[in-house]
Amino acid sequence: MKVLMVGGTGFVGGYTALYFKDLGHDVTIMSRSAPKGTSRLNDLPFVAGNYFEESFDDGRLEGYDSLVFCAGNDLGEYPQDGSVSQADYFQRANIEGLPRFFEQAKASGISRTVYMGSFYSFVAPQVMEHIPYVRSRQVSDDAIRALSGPDFNVCSCALPWIVGYTEGFPVAHWHAITHYAQGKLEGLEEFAPPGGANFMTCRSVAQAMLGGLENGESGKSYLVGDENLSWKDYFELWFAAAGRPKDLDVHLGHPIIPDYTLSYLDFGSTNYIPPAEETAQLGYDRGVLKQEVEACVRYYGDKPMG
Repeated sequence: MKVLMVGGTGFVGGYTALYFKDLGHDVTIMSRSAPKGTSRLNDLPFVAGNYFEESFDDGRLEGYDSLVFCAGNDLGEYPQDGSVSQADYFQRANIEGLPRFFEQAKASGISRTVYMGSFYSFVAPQVMEHIPYVRSRQVSDDAIRALSGPDFNVCSCALPWIVGYTEGFPVAHWHAITHYAQGKLEGLEEFAPPGGANFMTCRSVAQAMLGGLENGESGKSYLVGDENLSWKDYFELWFAAAGRPKDLDVHLGHPIIPDYTLSYLDFGSTNYIPPAEETAQLGYDRGVLKQEVEACVRYYGDKPMG
C-alpha cells in the first residue's frame, strides 16, 4: 500500500508509521513540522501539512491508496491566553477541521482510511455535555464515518491511554514517568491519582490501525484496548519495573497526570473488554502491557531529562 500517515511525527503516529514501513508498505508522513530526534522517521518521505489551518486542495493528498490519521487537537494545543473558549476552539479544530480534511482526502481519490479516535464517548458519554474536547472528538468521529461509501472505506479505532516508545524519538511524558518511578525527580511526592483507565501499547495500536485499514467495516467505530487498571495499579507497575515496588497513596494533584485529564472519565475508571471478534478482526495483541512498561523503563531509565 501507498500510505499517507497524518500525524506521523507524533508519539503514536510515529510508531505506527515505522510499523507499517517495516511490513513493506510505502509510507509518507505528514505533520506540521518534520520529525525530531534521531529515529528512523527521519528516513521516511515527509510532507508538511496542518489539517486545522489548510484546505489541501493543492494536490498534496493525491497519489495515495490509503490514509491513516493519527492527529487531532486536544488541551495540549488549546491556547491558554484566554483568546478563545474551549468550545469555540474545538468546534473549529475538530468538529469542523477534521471532517473537512477527510472530505478532501475522499475527493483526492484515497479509497481506504482509518482514524485514531477516542474511547471517552464509549466509556463516559455523560461528560460530552460539559467537556468540549470530548464532545468534539465524538462529533467529528461521527461526521468522518458518515463519509463512508462504495469508493471510500473509513472506520475509526477508539483508543484508550497508550504506552510505549520509539527508538531515537524522545517523549517527555514517558521520560518523566520513568524517572519518577526510579526516584530521580527530587522533591516530588510519590503517589497515584484516583480513578483509572484502560491502557494499551503502541504496538497493539499500530496492529489495530493496520487491521482497520485492511479489514475494517466502513462506517464503524471499534472500541479497542488491553488492560483496565486503577491509576494506583498503573503507577505501581512502573515502580515495580524500576525496581522500587511501592504501595502508593491516592489523591488528586499528581505532577504527571493532570486533574483535568481525570475529569474526562468523571474521575472514575474503565471496565471494558473489547469484543473478541473485533479484536480478531483487527488483529492486535492484548495482555502485553506489563512487558511494554518494563521496556520503557529500560529505554528511558539511564537517559538524562531534557
